[in-house]
Amino acid sequence: MRALTWHGKRDVRVDTVPDPVIKEPTDIVVRTTSTGICGSDLHLYEVLGPYLDPGDILGHEPMGIVEEIGPDVTELAVGDRVVVPFNVSCGTCYMCGLGLHSQCETTQVKERGTGASLFGYTKLYGQVPGGQAEYLRVPFGNTLPIKVPEGPPDDRYVYLSDVLPTAWQAVDYAHIPPGGTVTVLGLGPIGAMAARIALHRGASLVVGVDLVPDRLSRASRDGVKALDLRRHGKDIGDAIRELTQGRGTDAVIDAVGMEAHGAPVAKAAQWGVGLLPDALAEKLMERVGVDRLNALYAAIDIVRRGGTISLSGVYGGAADPLPLLTMFDKQLQLRMGQANVWRWVDDILPLLTDDDPLGVDDFATHRLPLEKGPEAYRTFQAKEDGMIKTLLQP
Repeated sequence: MRALTWHGKRDVRVDTVPDPVIKEPTDIVVRTTSTGICGSDLHLYEVLGPYLDPGDILGHEPMGIVEEIGPDVTELAVGDRVVVPFNVSCGTCYMCGLGLHSQCETTQVKERGTGASLFGYTKLYGQVPGGQAEYLRVPFGNTLPIKVPEGPPDDRYVYLSDVLPTAWQAVDYAHIPPGGTVTVLGLGPIGAMAARIALHRGASLVVGVDLVPDRLSRASRDGVKALDLRRHGKDIGDAIRELTQGRGTDAVIDAVGMEAHGAPVAKAAQWGVGLLPDALAEKLMERVGVDRLNALYAAIDIVRRGGTISLSGVYGGAADPLPLLTMFDKQLQLRMGQANVWRWVDDILPLLTDDDPLGVDDFATHRLPLEKGPEAYRTFQAKEDGMIKTLLQP
């Protein structure tokens, strides 16, 4: 089969690799019909190379058709249409029972001290072959795949793999009061969808902050108060307080994470680590890693006293300095973590209708064949051609 594989920093290729096969009685094999490129895939493209091996298959946002089932699969049949969550979760352990599928005890990567395995996402999370490929082996065939109806285009359902549950959890964790206010930092795929969900769930004001014109104009069309970081810079907190009676918003969603602009010292450190031998680079990232924290510092400034910060952007540092005095003084709440996909499916599925209240049918800005994957990564990383969300179609 053809698959998008990692070969080094800013070097992804479409290679011919062996087809996946059934290994366990509850496995299924899915023929991929659509698969997204996620903002967190850019971390693999740029920063997390020490945790990858050449030839690793990328991607964690696939959907497709069941092509083969193991002998113990009873909930699906060949020909069923499914979305594959990015969490590799069993659905039956203690953590899954709590709705914490990203902490699944069956697939936790205990030798790395991390949570549930993820499709297409480094040794830290199990080094499981990903979904930017023609076919994908999916474990836990009775409990992991999300069966979806025939008929509507893939765009209606593919975002159940990651974008929708990640954005939904970001809003839920933000604890926006009824009719309350929220700032979304970063208007890439997750931030843009989180803004839509916050408005759908009744926020009276959603402020979106970014510095990419295409993202800002799209958010404005969605009803978001879009603020250009290039204009406001370090005064962005003051600009938002002017909109909220001097207080700041009730909540802030940080959908940026380690890709924040600025922080040249941390950026240089990230790039420098990427040039070291893998074994040494891993130790440095795990023990002394420092992120670019501009977005998180901005969130702490922007949120009102007693408010909540919800982190959905990925951070990877092990020694990040936080302004705990300010956080304590402002009596802030902080929630974060990988999205627990299945926890939110029942909330989201009823919204994936012809009425399309979340705008999923036209959420993708680009649809490209799998063979164009390397070009799509380059364009997405450079934030060019108006690219906000890309679906690859094998």
